[in-house]
Amino acid sequence: QVQLVESGGGLVQAGGSLRLSCAASGRTFSMGWFRQAPGKEREFVAVISGSGGRTYSADSVKGRFTISRDNAKNTVYLQMNSLKPEDTAVYYCAAKTHGPDVVLSPAAYDYWGQGTQVTVSS
Repeated sequence: QVQLVESGGGLVQAGGSLRLSCAASGRTFSMGWFRQAPGKEREFVAVISGSGGRTYSADSVKGRFTISRDNAKNTVYLQMNSLKPEDTAVYYCAAKTHGPDVVLSPAAYDYWGQGTQVTVSS
C-alpha cells in the first residue's frame, strides 16, 4: 500500500509562487495533482508518468505550473508560479500503483493525500 504525505501549501499574494511536495511510501506509477475549491468539483491539475518522462497539465495552469518527480526520493512536486486568486483550492496528491499510466480521471487513482490548502489573495 501507498501512503502520501503532502506539504507546501499556504497563503500567498497574487503573482507569487509555491512548491507543493508529495512523498510516497511505496512504489507508484503515475502521480497527479488535483484541486477542489469550496462548492466545486475536484478538478485535474497535472499528472506525471511513473518514469517522469511524460507529463500533462490542465489548460488553466499550463505555462505557470510544472509537475516533476524525483524517483530516488519517491516524491512528486508541483511548482506553482504566477499564482492567481482562482487557483485558491485544496490541492490533493494522488497516486496509481498499476497501469494505465498518465490518467486524468480522479476515479482511476488508488491513493490520495490529505490535501493542502493553497490560498491566493488579491
